[in-house]
Amino acid sequence: MRHPFEPARLISGVTALTVGTGYGLDALGAWDAPGPWLFFALPFGLVLSGITAAVWATARRRRQSQHS
Repeated sequence: MRHPFEPARLISGVTALTVGTGYGLDALGAWDAPGPWLFFALPFGLVLSGITAAVWATARRRRQSQHS
């Protein structure tokens, strides 16, 4: 069975991978993470994911009501 596309989960996952990779590279000394950038990247990504989920849900409801 196919799973429905959920862009909010995609954004959350990419955000988590990016922040984790950034902290990992900083810990290895391969990259010097710029101050609070990584610290603020996770909340920003989660807020963006929440907005995306709200917009996506609204669009799906409107599309379903038009087909009914």
